[in-house]
Amino acid sequence: MADTEKSPKPGMTDSHKAALAKGREEGRAVRRYLEALEANRPKRGRKRTPESMRKRLDRIQAEIGAAEPLKRLQLVQERLDLEQQLESAGATVDLTALEKEFVKAAGGYSDRKGISYAAWRELGVSAATLKAAGIGRRRSDGAADAG
Repeated sequence: MADTEKSPKPGMTDSHKAALAKGREEGRAVRRYLEALEANRPKRGRKRTPESMRKRLDRIQAEIGAAEPLKRLQLVQERLDLEQQLESAGATVDLTALEKEFVKAAGGYSDRKGISYAAWRELGVSAATLKAAGIGRRRSDGAADAG
């Protein structure tokens, strides 16, 4: 076996290997859902439309040639940011499919990692999604609450 390949630990059972694989799979489902929630979280302030971003790009292009070096640097970065936002504005994320995978994985993941209901909520996971995943509020004695 090549040095770069990982060999299983001696004595690792098939059930242990399966549990590790399940843990990795659950972790991926949780990570993808949380990343999608973060990316699609409503921003404060006025919503930027593709049209308003293109208008701002036109203004940047007009200003950039005559700008001082530091201002030019800021304008270049703003242009790059706007171009990236325009590119990603057309991309849609199937949050429903990611949520379905999250619901299947989050209960076990939460138990193993000691993640509380409050922590999930603070990251933007809805109460309904947590309920579907079997994650409820906890009372101080550690017993699960109904909702």
